[in-house]
Amino acid sequence: MTDLGEALRGVPVDSLPLVATAHVGAETPDAAAVLRRRLGAGPFALVILFVAPEADIPRLAAEAAQAFPDTPVIGCTTAGEISPAGYTEGEIVAVGLSAAHFAVSPMLIRDLGSLDAEALIGRLIRARAGLARQRPDWGHEFAFLMVDGLSIREDELASALASGLGPVPLFGGSAADGTRFRETFVLHGGEVLRDAAVLALLRSDCRVKVFNLDHFTPTERRMVVTEADPKNRIVRRINAEPAALEYARLLGKDPGQLTSFTFAAHPVVVRIGGKHHVRAIRQVAENGDLIFFSAIDEGLVLTLAEPQDMVAHLRGELASLSRGGAPAAILACDCILRRMEALDNQSLGAVSGLLRDHRVVGFSTYGEQLNGMHVNQTMTGVAIYPPEAPR
Repeated sequence: MTDLGEALRGVPVDSLPLVATAHVGAETPDAAAVLRRRLGAGPFALVILFVAPEADIPRLAAEAAQAFPDTPVIGCTTAGEISPAGYTEGEIVAVGLSAAHFAVSPMLIRDLGSLDAEALIGRLIRARAGLARQRPDWGHEFAFLMVDGLSIREDELASALASGLGPVPLFGGSAADGTRFRETFVLHGGEVLRDAAVLALLRSDCRVKVFNLDHFTPTERRMVVTEADPKNRIVRRINAEPAALEYARLLGKDPGQLTSFTFAAHPVVVRIGGKHHVRAIRQVAENGDLIFFSAIDEGLVLTLAEPQDMVAHLRGELASLSRGGAPAAILACDCILRRMEALDNQSLGAVSGLLRDHRVVGFSTYGEQLNGMHVNQTMTGVAIYPPEAPR
């Protein structure tokens, strides 16, 4: 592997972009090579790929490993991409983090169904210590996670990671499969995997801010989960009534008209640590059960929430990240239900424009992770700011 110090020697640091981005159509021939050219010379500490499920994913993974032989390449499948042009679909978006400003320890976590939390915590502690030894002069850290979105293991994984990361902030997203919910993949070093996750532990001389946002306000309408299958995230009964029927009754809607757009516009939230977090509904089963995107259990009190204006809220949140200086880039994981809501209320173009104007890149997910929690219908991410000039 090329020595990064040697590769950077003689290159003015100010001439290297902190975060390089490129995007191509998912079916572009030699997509990895095209992305390599468009990202620029680098060198990169890490390359991240957000891949539409229409792509030939095994081929892309193998070719990306060849196109970036000296750089770790990780990625996942999506329910839509966020490119430098804003919301897009049917593309591959590549993000390259400059080796002049980032050090990374990528970690593949296999077999989520038999997760060894203690061993994982040990790996994290060692990886963090290794980065600190590598760049003791850089004081900013964060962790980025991509996880199989159909594994139903995100809650357990996020909790274990938080224990090993300590004060290091974590954000991430669940790999997706458009709106099909059939198969989701993560990519690592040429491999394409299910029942797995990829974690990138990063250290930088750039100031960073990990954030999450949602635009919902809890109402006074509450319900109690009275029968559930927590292992499979299924709610069978709410308030001792069939789940879909009771949810529809509380909304004043016909149960036969419940769709993904309904769930996006009328989510339920739970109160954890003094703050409400969305527990998004994925779909209605044929028998009337409700299938959720994240952890659910009997006895849980759910509160119906109503949306604020999505465009105004996002504009304000992104503006707040620019107070004191705009980020050079924002890497984001954005729930598929946010995209659906924007489509349903005809604000997709306005939301896309805000993402473009604030240099947001990333993907639409089946769920998001923030520190020790797996959440839904939020945007989680990291704002990356230019490094401060040496004093």
